[in-house]
Amino acid sequence: MAATTATRALAVDNINPLVKNVRYAVRGKLVLAALELEKQIKEARGKGLPNPHPFNEIVYCNIGNPQQLNQPPITFFRQVLSLVEYPALMENAAVVASGAFPPDAIARARKLLDACGCLGGTGAYSHSKGLPLIRDDVAKFIADRDAVGPCDAESIFLSDGASSAVKLMLNLLIKDSRSGVMIPIPQYPLYSASIAAFGGVQVNYYLEESQTWGLNISELNRSYAEATGKGIEVRCLAVINPSNPTGQFLTRENMEQVVKFCCDKHIALLADEVYQDNVYRDYIHFTSFRKVMKEMGTPWAESLELISFHSVSKGFVGECGKRGGYMQLDNIPKETLAEIYKMASVGLCPNLIGQVMTDLMVMPPQQGEPSYGQYIAEKTKILKSLKARAEMISTALNNLEGYSCQPATGSMYLFPKVALPAAAIAEATRQNEPPDSFYCLALLNATGICVVPGSGFGQVEGTFHFRTTFLPGEDKIQGVIERMTAFHKAFMDKYRS
Repeated sequence: MAATTATRALAVDNINPLVKNVRYAVRGKLVLAALELEKQIKEARGKGLPNPHPFNEIVYCNIGNPQQLNQPPITFFRQVLSLVEYPALMENAAVVASGAFPPDAIARARKLLDACGCLGGTGAYSHSKGLPLIRDDVAKFIADRDAVGPCDAESIFLSDGASSAVKLMLNLLIKDSRSGVMIPIPQYPLYSASIAAFGGVQVNYYLEESQTWGLNISELNRSYAEATGKGIEVRCLAVINPSNPTGQFLTRENMEQVVKFCCDKHIALLADEVYQDNVYRDYIHFTSFRKVMKEMGTPWAESLELISFHSVSKGFVGECGKRGGYMQLDNIPKETLAEIYKMASVGLCPNLIGQVMTDLMVMPPQQGEPSYGQYIAEKTKILKSLKARAEMISTALNNLEGYSCQPATGSMYLFPKVALPAAAIAEATRQNEPPDSFYCLALLNATGICVVPGSGFGQVEGTFHFRTTFLPGEDKIQGVIERMTAFHKAFMDKYRS
């Protein structure tokens, strides 16, 4: 007998209700609409029909996916990956003689294959925390970066991008429906989505837009007091530095305040530091929370429960599809580390290509090695171009009526505020659409530019923002600016009165 809708195990009303509470705007309604427009353009082109839209392509500014927008991969990294995936290339005399693979790339590939310890190389499972060689290299990278003493490789878990590690830790920290997680507003929707999926409580603290999205310690205290006053047990504080979506760095003073706050409240600190290489001001240097904590000394260096995250997806590396990253833990009880290891073991191991890419990120070519010059040239070119594009877009947006856009000092994003006319807000309300989403959909339909409404990240009530990357290449960025400018003028003219 066929099951009725009411008795189907996977009927939408019969699945885990927590899943239905999850929202992830970065790949939400706007992106689905963009994909449909892109499909229509391609179908018309394939049939030899006129383009049904006033643009020839979709420009995906909705997500930090650099290589989708033609950021070139680092040559040395891809050379090593090729050799690791197909070791026979290193045994082919003609290939070696061609010089296609420099000797340091060949040496690194052999070293990584030896670390895999089997004929299958990257096709075999590794240790559940990741290959020991790569964890050793990550530990050395952290120790050299922070200059506050050695880092224990046993405190490192390699992961499928930073996201999987963040989710693992949130799952561990959220005990029940009263468990609260403090997150910045605006925030990256990974956090709000994961909190919803694990049945916790999202505890918002607001960044100050007028102070270049700075953090005020009084806001942390307000947020914490409000939550605990409602019977919520705050378990941890998440910080994204540099910020996603606002593109700003925390000050050293802010970071020390956060460390003290977490220690005073006996809560863990989740430090999302995946954009640490995206620095666009000469006077700013990335400083990790681990370094700040250690330099603050006793009692903070010994008492802060700190989990730090990094990824190969961002920075100048931009290898999002490789899904590589790590988390590093300080001052976590041994018994809890055993539980984290158990949960990591359930997934057997992080993917091996992601692990290899993580090793290349933390241990790139060194001065004096054959590939060093090309590596430095490629890295410098990418970061210099990102800085120029960030300045171009922020300057252009600030010249538009009703726009206010804080400049980006880091990460890959801008989060401009738009003062929408009352008539536009009224029309959005009539269509049962949030005003910022209404604006972004109109932008997409008129220009093919896909951004994400600010409501997907959180914003002060009554304000309207959107997040855009500045990843389109320099050959396209001026066109993006011109299309956004023309659209905004027409939009404001339409709804001004």
